[in-house]
Amino acid sequence: MPGKVAVYRKEHFNAAHRLNNSQFSEEKNKTVFGKCNYPNYHGHNYELIVKITGEVDAETGYIIDLKVLSDLIKEKVLKRFDHKNFNLDIAEFKSLNPTAENIAIIIYNILKPEIDSALELQIRLYETERNFVEYPA
Repeated sequence: MPGKVAVYRKEHFNAAHRLNNSQFSEEKNKTVFGKCNYPNYHGHNYELIVKITGEVDAETGYIIDLKVLSDLIKEKVLKRFDHKNFNLDIAEFKSLNPTAENIAIIIYNILKPEIDSALELQIRLYETERNFVEYPA
């Protein structure tokens, strides 16, 4: 059967962050980021959906083994991010504002080298039930 199919793996992690731009004044940070600029950080219960798109393998019937994908996400993303403070614990965010957009891009960059280059990867990250981002869009 020709044609691409998409599979999805949903995972969950909890993490804290503070949105702040060191180039902004304290007042501008408060104006731009509001409650997300709270100096003592705040947390989210993130929902991560990893989408893989590609051709179905004729031998296995899979695009990718979802158990393998699940293990990869747990090893490369959840172990690094779950119950962490993005600003303090994650090297990429020492100089990068940990917005949902930037977190999604970092997750993509972590996973992409681990995924067969013939497959397409998309990250959907829910920061709240109503706010989410996708990368690439």
